[in-house]
Amino acid sequence: MSARPSVVVVGGGISGLAAAWELSGGTRGPSDATPRIEVVDVADRVGGALRTATFDDRVVDQGADGFLARRPEAVTFVRDLGWDDQLEAIDASGAWIYLRGHLDAIPTSLVLGVPTTATSLSTLRGLGRRARWSLWRDRHLPRPCVVGDDATIGEIIRAKLGDEVALQLVEPMIGGIQAGRIDDLSAAAVFPALLTAARAGGSLQKALSASGPVSPGPASARSDGPTFFTLRQGVGSLPGEVERQLRARGVIFTLATPVTALRRSPTSFYEWEVDTATTTTPANSVVVATPPKITGRLLGQHDPALAAIGTIDAASAAMVTFAVPANDVHLPAEGTGVLVPLGTPYGDDTLMITALTFLDRKWPHLRHDGRVLVRVHVGRSDDQRAQAMDDDALVTRVRAELAVLLGRWPQAGETMVVRWNEGLPQYRPGHLERVERAREAASSLGLFLAGNAYDGVGIPASIGSGRRAGRDALAALTF
Repeated sequence: MSARPSVVVVGGGISGLAAAWELSGGTRGPSDATPRIEVVDVADRVGGALRTATFDDRVVDQGADGFLARRPEAVTFVRDLGWDDQLEAIDASGAWIYLRGHLDAIPTSLVLGVPTTATSLSTLRGLGRRARWSLWRDRHLPRPCVVGDDATIGEIIRAKLGDEVALQLVEPMIGGIQAGRIDDLSAAAVFPALLTAARAGGSLQKALSASGPVSPGPASARSDGPTFFTLRQGVGSLPGEVERQLRARGVIFTLATPVTALRRSPTSFYEWEVDTATTTTPANSVVVATPPKITGRLLGQHDPALAAIGTIDAASAAMVTFAVPANDVHLPAEGTGVLVPLGTPYGDDTLMITALTFLDRKWPHLRHDGRVLVRVHVGRSDDQRAQAMDDDALVTRVRAELAVLLGRWPQAGETMVVRWNEGLPQYRPGHLERVERAREAASSLGLFLAGNAYDGVGIPASIGSGRRAGRDALAALTF
């Protein structure tokens, strides 16, 4: 009787779990040909950044609180799990931006912060004349712009629409999603529709307007339904359900156990040996779904292209969630939150807050009579002030800034601080080429890469990355 094929998934975040789902048969389920599958993770629970906590008598996400519907990978995965009834559509729309002391509604015609109509900015009191002139010029007398294959987002926006539009509109939107700076982020990797529009020549606004709905990452599916979904028990409930179903399929989970090395096996049947402090597991293929630095450390000795993954840097961020009496705060009458441009003055300093999210407005299951949930986001790739503060100091600083942004803010109320150290990989110029070379090198060795360092930082992209790696690893098992 021949040995049973074996695949090890290193990393139990949502990408690793999605890979294990595909390895165990996907929507069809396991069969006689299904390999032995083991998921190994350093943490004592699966899910990585996706988790929930009970806060103010509500189950609140400590990581991402929702996911895009136009990128279908997350919605499809939830439905493949049979969890359709857990999907909850966003129940609010619109957002605000804080410009020069004013809270103004963000026009709906902006595409990731880039205006697409001449009249869309009439309501933005804090936008200067120079910015308005730059936008008028782009529509009527567009600047020529030679765009390279890997220009940054900032390079394109500054050349076509000027510095103020870049800093006051585009930076808060895209920089907030990536926790980075648009002058450092590759347009090809993060905002490919912008690169296409710039290469078309003529007005950037008109070209983007013609492209239709856009989200970060590769082209998204068009949808007339909700723009965002969450889960009724929180997005952080998803990993636990995937784990439950995978265990029922026979997938083995080894948690609270760091992988120490991936070595080539001396045997003829198993090509790899996956080491922990106490075990060695043979594998025909390995899916590596770990943060880039760990991936580079585990795989770098096998190929320089894999070592290069370890050079992908990641930004740290923090979130402070408040539960406060509704009567004690002055929130905008509608909308899901507020964006704050970097460099907004705050005394002799600048505001640390980059965005606010009104959680109980977005998601019906979080509503509570008389009390609102407001989440504050701080931290960027070049702003690590929050890292130098303990939780009490961070909450004190954030409360003071909220009083500036919203007019007043109570000193009392429940708070929850969550920190994500080096949690958001930065897609700098050269990212796509680096990832392509690494994937080619990995697959030639029977290794497959997954995670938010490759195809996008959001939940849909992470799930799609994992499912792709799982399918590729399964296809490589030819015996």
